[in-house]
Amino acid sequence: MEQIKLVKHVIEIAREAGAAIQEIYEKSAGIEIEKKSDNSPLTIADRTANKIICDALEQLPVRYPIISEENKAISYEERKNFEYCWLVDPLDGTKEFIKRNGEFTVNIALIHQQQIVLGVVYASDRDEMYWAVKGEGAYQIIDGKDVKLSAKNFTMKDDGLKVVCSRSHLNEGTQAFVDALVNPELVATGSSLKFLIIAAGQAHVYPRLAPTMEWDTGAAQVILEEAGGSVIDHTTNKPLLYNKENLLNPHFVGYGDCVR
Repeated sequence: MEQIKLVKHVIEIAREAGAAIQEIYEKSAGIEIEKKSDNSPLTIADRTANKIICDALEQLPVRYPIISEENKAISYEERKNFEYCWLVDPLDGTKEFIKRNGEFTVNIALIHQQQIVLGVVYASDRDEMYWAVKGEGAYQIIDGKDVKLSAKNFTMKDDGLKVVCSRSHLNEGTQAFVDALVNPELVATGSSLKFLIIAAGQAHVYPRLAPTMEWDTGAAQVILEEAGGSVIDHTTNKPLLYNKENLLNPHFVGYGDCVR
């Protein structure tokens, strides 16, 4: 199946998972939610969305292995032979879900030979759907239409750059990165929405000098890249790779259309 056709199926899968998450989210209003406790609404939301996504992906005309935060880990000896595989985070933004600020997403990506070639991100509480296919551009679906995303052009020496940071993670390394800029403006948001703000041209740079996993970044990375941006390993200055032996990401920086 052509990836441009495949992504339409994935969009509907993400929407279905998001609807299930919203039902749980709305019922949990006023309830103190504990992260990953046995019977918490959060765990139910994770598992419910994961089952919806995995079951639906397995019903597609093309079937690929699935790497998901919620599934049993697959050994690298098996994974290294995957030509294609899905990468799933059924509910990205754990702390945002708990805080009830709506900044959580469903992330579904397709890996081909360590690169993300298709990505869908759905912010269910905002009903915002984003998608990209490598070589085909990045889009947000607005009123049923695909609206192309375009990252801002800038240099790192520009005055007043908008720096996306997490509401839940801001460490010394990130602070040092920010301090090196000229009059930066901080834009706080959660989950993979940090990439999408840049892809939409609403901010410039996202330093993440702290641990993340591959499923946290994959879908949003290809959206940012197809919007004209990049996601770069902070040590090697190369794009992030996927389906590595260790699924932990290196520290990275997400850029808009940056001239460096």
